[in-house]
Amino acid sequence: VQLQASGGGLVQAGGSLRLSCAASGLTFSRYAMGWFRQAPGKEREFVAGISWGADTTYYTDSVKGRFTISRDNAENTVYLQLSSLKLDDTAVYYCAADDAPSGYVVVDQDEYDYWGQGTLVTVSS
Repeated sequence: VQLQASGGGLVQAGGSLRLSCAASGLTFSRYAMGWFRQAPGKEREFVAGISWGADTTYYTDSVKGRFTISRDNAENTVYLQLSSLKLDDTAVYYCAADDAPSGYVVVDQDEYDYWGQGTLVTVSS
């Protein structure tokens, strides 16, 4: 199984980025997907998740209204649209896959089965 995250970069505060995570080696349409992030000196935290049918999404409070998670099961890809970026959004962003039941979004990172390598998002003032 491989999860390949991409799309990170340097962006000014208030700007936007779209992260992608391409999956292979698993039945992508049967996995809930999540995005996590780890800022310098901090623990990794949940950012957003989407059920495998895309009928359920969930966001941590700090990104609600600014980030949007979506998926394309035909392309085996999950996306995270980042908008109105803040300095505090600077982090390495990871995608992860979980063999969760239909309609479920998983917040607990210990429940995830597979992880991507991370992509760095740096927000500058």
